[in-house]
Amino acid sequence: MLKTFRFLLALAVALLLMLVFRALAFTICTIEGNGLSPVLLQGDRVLVNRWSYGLRVGGNGGLFGYGRLWRRPVSRGDVVAFENPQNPSEVLICRCKALPGDTVSTADGQMMVVPSTKACDSADHYWMEALGTENATDSRTLGFIPEQFIIGRATMVVFSHAPATSILRGWRGDRLLLPL
Repeated sequence: MLKTFRFLLALAVALLLMLVFRALAFTICTIEGNGLSPVLLQGDRVLVNRWSYGLRVGGNGGLFGYGRLWRRPVSRGDVVAFENPQNPSEVLICRCKALPGDTVSTADGQMMVVPSTKACDSADHYWMEALGTENATDSRTLGFIPEQFIIGRATMVVFSHAPATSILRGWRGDRLLLPL
């Protein structure tokens, strides 16, 4: 009886530690589309560091207001995971193309970033863009992404499995623990 109790206690502690680790430190996101191809492929499982821009506390529609502990800004070129502002249960991963204070303009379908001393948008909004233009859900369709929706920086491809293949086939060994 005592051995069973110890086993169940150890299992409960391990589960609790895993949940805390996943909620506070890292999470894994699955790439659903080809918006960041060839950097990220459909079927990649990407490790997202929740501490990279500071620990997000509070949140959207919660009891407490949004805030970040040990806040650090997003850098241009970072691959960022964020909640879709129109559907917060959907996580998107895009590259940061413009920072607060930059002016974004399009000419002949091409996006241009002009660094400026005056913000064209709020001081906590970023322009996130996929590499591909086909059916991409990014700032071109969502507008500027508020900082409160940013989860963290995508740091590596943990593993990858090609979609629409059997569980035994389709593993991409060359993408195993691939840093971004």
